[in-house]
Amino acid sequence: MEPSNKARILLIYTGGTIGMVKDFETKALKAFNFKKLLQRIPELKQLDCDIETISFETPIDSSNMNPAQWISMAEIIESNYEQFDGFVVLHGSDTMSYSASALSFMLEHLQKPVVFTGSQLPIGDLRTDAKENLITAIQIASQLEEGRPVVREVCLYFEYKLYRGNRTTKVNAEHFKAFTSPNYPALAESGVHLNIVHENLLRREISPAPFKVRKLLDSHIAIIKMFPGINATVLNAILEIRDLKAIVLETYGAGNAPSEAWFIDLLKQAIKRGLHIVNVTQCIAGSVQMGQYETSSALKEIGVISGKDITTEAAVCKLMFLLGNETEFADFKTAFETPICGEMTFSS
Repeated sequence: MEPSNKARILLIYTGGTIGMVKDFETKALKAFNFKKLLQRIPELKQLDCDIETISFETPIDSSNMNPAQWISMAEIIESNYEQFDGFVVLHGSDTMSYSASALSFMLEHLQKPVVFTGSQLPIGDLRTDAKENLITAIQIASQLEEGRPVVREVCLYFEYKLYRGNRTTKVNAEHFKAFTSPNYPALAESGVHLNIVHENLLRREISPAPFKVRKLLDSHIAIIKMFPGINATVLNAILEIRDLKAIVLETYGAGNAPSEAWFIDLLKQAIKRGLHIVNVTQCIAGSVQMGQYETSSALKEIGVISGKDITTEAAVCKLMFLLGNETEFADFKTAFETPICGEMTFSS
């Protein structure tokens, strides 16, 4: 048999609504057997690629997602990396942005597409969005140019748009358009034609360094969202959590927070103890610009790290990655504020 010139795609099912079908007698949702995928979605036969499937032994609801499952996903890609041209990860939508962000940091020197997708309705539902999301995600992952994958990064495809995975956030629990990428344009748009915006893709040159999976993640992290009335007792209780190593501080607007002495002093003492504090905006879009207003100047002076235009999801995952890889305290601020895989806009 002659070798096929078609792209080889590995479909990885982790769980989530997209992999469910409704039992029309009991009305209950149950996991779908992905080995019978072509029977359920015959349109896949029209794609110019060879598709193989693999599922988590026990598919999970994405609300139960954790770093151990991210490592499992990464290991599946690692063990199949040479045999396939692209990977499509089927995942529940609730934590998809976290998982896509995590894998973007973990998959070092990635030269192939890893496309996350899912759906708001089960694959067997009459009005499902699952078929379009799945078919187009596979089509994107199978795009080759001169024998090389066109997309060479971790992405998220949902409702006609392909986004950089670590730039996304889920914004709607009911509409088919569940995700947005507030600070970075779409990488592709699906309509009558599949339009890939090449200038928005992560520009990765062919690296002599081999593909590698970074599996060390440290989740001793907390998120603190600013609100009018936050008090010293609450803030101090969080900052004093045993073994806590980093905080994502969701501030107002362009990175603003209370300028009261008690607030600044608690953060200053925490940083002196070795706690990393990253400032991200709680606005859907925009960037932290510490020092632009008086209410953020003190944060900059005490050594709070600027999250720039990173999402909270990507900030959490980047912290886990840097902590897991034991980044030195003296280097941590620079390491966080420097883009690794397109997760934030580079600025001096």
